Amino acid sequence: MARKLQFLKPVDDTYTEDRSDVDQNSGTSFIYNPYRNLSIEKQRQRLPVFTARNHILYLIENYQTTIVVGETGSGKSTQIPQYLREAGWVVDGIIGIAQPRRVACTTLAERVAEECNVILGKEVGYSIRFDECSTPGVTEIKYMTEGILVREMMADPLLRQYCAILLDEVHERTLYTDIVLGLMKKILRKRKDLRLIICSATVDADHLFNFFNTNLSKDKSKDSIAVISVEGRTYPVDIFYIQEPVADYIKGCADTVMKIHRKEGPGDVLVFLTGAEEVDTCASLLREFSESLTKKEVSGALVVLPMHGSLTNSDQLRAFQSSPPGVRKVVVATNIAETSVTIPGIVYVVDSGFMKLRWYNVGSHTDSLVIVPTSQASAIQRAGRAGRTRSGKVYRLYSEAEYDKLSKVTPPEMVRTNLSSAVLNLMALGIENMLRFDFPSPPPARHLISALDELFALGALTEEGSLTQPLGKQMAELPISPQLAKMLLVSGEFGCSQEILSIVAMLQVQNIFIKKKGQGHAAKVVHRKFEVNEGDLITLLNVFTGYIKKGESKHWCTEHFLNHRALKRASEIRKRMEKLVTKFEVPLVSSEGGVDAVCKCITAGMFPNAAYLHHSGSYRTVRGNQDLHIHPSSVLYTQKQPQWVLFHEVLHTSRVLMRDLTTIDPAWLLELAPHFYEKTSLRSE
Repeated sequence: MARKLQFLKPVDDTYTEDRSDVDQNSGTSFIYNPYRNLSIEKQRQRLPVFTARNHILYLIENYQTTIVVGETGSGKSTQIPQYLREAGWVVDGIIGIAQPRRVACTTLAERVAEECNVILGKEVGYSIRFDECSTPGVTEIKYMTEGILVREMMADPLLRQYCAILLDEVHERTLYTDIVLGLMKKILRKRKDLRLIICSATVDADHLFNFFNTNLSKDKSKDSIAVISVEGRTYPVDIFYIQEPVADYIKGCADTVMKIHRKEGPGDVLVFLTGAEEVDTCASLLREFSESLTKKEVSGALVVLPMHGSLTNSDQLRAFQSSPPGVRKVVVATNIAETSVTIPGIVYVVDSGFMKLRWYNVGSHTDSLVIVPTSQASAIQRAGRAGRTRSGKVYRLYSEAEYDKLSKVTPPEMVRTNLSSAVLNLMALGIENMLRFDFPSPPPARHLISALDELFALGALTEEGSLTQPLGKQMAELPISPQLAKMLLVSGEFGCSQEILSIVAMLQVQNIFIKKKGQGHAAKVVHRKFEVNEGDLITLLNVFTGYIKKGESKHWCTEHFLNHRALKRASEIRKRMEKLVTKFEVPLVSSEGGVDAVCKCITAGMFPNAAYLHHSGSYRTVRGNQDLHIHPSSVLYTQKQPQWVLFHEVLHTSRVLMRDLTTIDPAWLLELAPHFYEKTSLRSE
């Protein structure tokens, strides 16, 4: 280990966390179970939440809303739905559990199905984007993402098929968490028989208590909401801070894992980084280290597993498999592993100290990805992943003084992101006055106005502010951003729906191109076969077309340095989206190689993300005049700079970088978005 990677442990800085999550206490091949020799019933009784079983059922029976505060690991996510089922609540409807992350939905549903001794997809099921595993009329417990719950509200605004809704991990405060909380408050007024259970890993119950309590008097006996705290079993977790700053935190994380492997005892490692690209880079460094161990015949091997939202469900579940004897598992993850799930066997945690957040710029209409320091609440959650089965250790790649400077909590998504999707969904639910909607954290008015402006320009809203028919209603039903939804729905008119389906599917996955160490030049040469002057989206289309023509061959992907798993996932997503657009009667036609039609269709949806080449050499957004640069990963980075481009995403590093670019004709902006652009705004300086 390099000298600069020395960690200091404060004398008194230890804290305890509750013991194994219910995910951990599993007998499946995916999830660690320290009580596998016990019966399922005995295993359930070992969970901290079991001691509060009768109290929880009493509160749910007598109060319309119940808040359960307990760390991830207390068993609340899997046990409370079963307690309700055993108490006979399913006679009146389904027990729905909303989670912020899809990997949590699948792993929790699998565990509960095992505990209930039923087939997954029957009495216990799940529903996530592009994947439905439940049976209407049979399913009694249903796990789903928050976005899916909102879409179910579109079909049935009062959720009449449900008897109880459990909102899990609300402390994450995602965009859809706040939307669901606001909508549930309205639904509870209409349905007095419906029960809402809110689960949180942090003690923020006061805010939620005041938000949901309908009792305006000082008489506590008339409260409509109750709060209960579930204590967890504890193991000590030692926290180590770094002495000196690390120049490259990705390499710093890898070096720290190597130090742990050489000097620490048995136990798996969990590394927290900001995004899929960083996760894959760190995983590659660790695999090289693992290979060198084998060559030098050093005892103990490493198995390195990435974990991020772009992976398929099966690839994400690999992180839950127990490692073979004598092998240390290293899970390199984004904050997908921060809450909701417990990865078995984790004893050591390496915290980079950074997270990737979306921040919306109203002036330029850009929703940027910004790498920022974590909050203290997030750092505590990350540390809580260690020490589930025994004493754990946490290595933070920042000093204790820096920790003290971190913000207490992460700002809710509602106050910092593009609200177009949220507004579109609320409009579809009949909520047309956004300013009067009761949000737990009210969004800035300028963000709402910006979202309405964009949706009107996309053709989703009328001048009166209601959804257009059928375009606006159909855009709300598609589980993708409004811009991509518009592209898909009008692609038939441009004669290129087959191509747009492929492009949209490819945008749902990451890291298509692979660059192995020592083979970077060879990879560049091969990748040039797919590159075109029209930009990254058409290049992605070429990659996907080649993949399909070669029969989705893994060997072909290896030869061309392409990520087979990502392409396979894109193929699965495309098939599901094709069914959706067919339902909306979008004709499935191909442009037969005509690229202008495809680029024009892309412009019809992504026109808010237009930029022109300024005489200074950088790009400027047409609206807002924000300074931008082409991301080094773009195929246009090494080519002659085009005058006009559309970007899909903006990333903030030392500069503001555009990713997933498409070259366009500026006249298309006036033709396709006359309400958004005027001639004067199209003149480059």
